[in-house]
Amino acid sequence: MSTMGDGTRAVRAGLPVPEQFEPPLPGPVFAAHFHLSGDPTGPYTYGRDTNPTWTHLERAIGELEAPGEEVETTVFASGMAAITSVLLSQVRSGDAVVLPDDGYQALPLVREQLEAYGGEVRTAPTGGDAQLALLEGAKVLWIESPSNPGLDVCDIRRLVEAAHAAGVLVAVDNTLATPIGQRPLELGADFSVASDTKGMTGHGDILFGHVTCRDPRLTADVRRWRKIAGAIPGPMEAWLAHRSLATLHLRIDRQCTTALALAEVLAKRAEVTGLRYPGLPGDPSHPVAARQMRRFGSVVSFELADREAAERFLSALRLVDDATSFGGVRSTAERRGRWGGDAVAEGFIRFSVGVEDPEDLLADVEQALNAAAR
Repeated sequence: MSTMGDGTRAVRAGLPVPEQFEPPLPGPVFAAHFHLSGDPTGPYTYGRDTNPTWTHLERAIGELEAPGEEVETTVFASGMAAITSVLLSQVRSGDAVVLPDDGYQALPLVREQLEAYGGEVRTAPTGGDAQLALLEGAKVLWIESPSNPGLDVCDIRRLVEAAHAAGVLVAVDNTLATPIGQRPLELGADFSVASDTKGMTGHGDILFGHVTCRDPRLTADVRRWRKIAGAIPGPMEAWLAHRSLATLHLRIDRQCTTALALAEVLAKRAEVTGLRYPGLPGDPSHPVAARQMRRFGSVVSFELADREAAERFLSALRLVDDATSFGGVRSTAERRGRWGGDAVAEGFIRFSVGVEDPEDLLADVEQALNAAAR
């Protein structure tokens, strides 16, 4: 499948060999146990370890992460389950981990847990490849590019090369880009990690996550952690996630095109400051993003004057839900500072572009900006 286009690959990924009178994508397998006599050497033995529905989906995601290559994917009940499986399966007391200080809001909680277990945590911003300065003696480098919610980008190849030269494993949180926007394994990373709650599944109706590796030993570590923690997805959620992949390229292409159009509209508004979108030619991250990303994502961030202006803007939107998360078919936006924890201004807006008609969405944003200015 390495020579196929993204759309063809997404539609066909992970499907079993066709069988007469069987569905192209088998339904979810609901089973806590399987018939098992003699030695337990078969592929399916107990529901916390393996499930046929996971198998189809894991193959599908692997085909998207690294077309034509031998990789292994492990699916999880949430993005945070996937993140912690990597870090907590690799890090021991005394090990050092390098995290971004501008990444996903829950990373500080992960830091607290790593430190409680006796690990050392070092942090630096995503932009400017600042994490390079912290690699010496580390066990794992955690990259989030583009970062959430600030949308900074780092040179993943450069960081990977430096990390590997220092004997450091590299994990990339690829949630914002998805595998059809960026392929961390092709850039040299050891782990490609994502919260599939967001763009991968794209309908805002399931929590999900995955980890993909080339090295079978690393996959074994991750799967062992999943078994110990019991952080397994339900078969229905796994089936829904696989079904959703068939429209991944359609959704992401539409979202990215509209996100760029939105960024161009916002760039012309005097009341908008701090505008970030990696696909915007004038964005500070664009030169690096253009070298390593194939699509630039569905999220645009910007600032309005203050909390009140941001809330007036959000209240005036008619086609956009005031909600957290991103990557869904319905546009959402939120004043990110309401949660605390992110180093953002009170008027900072994270805007996730959906698949609405672009003209309708852009008109709604402009009327809401006008209303907020009154």
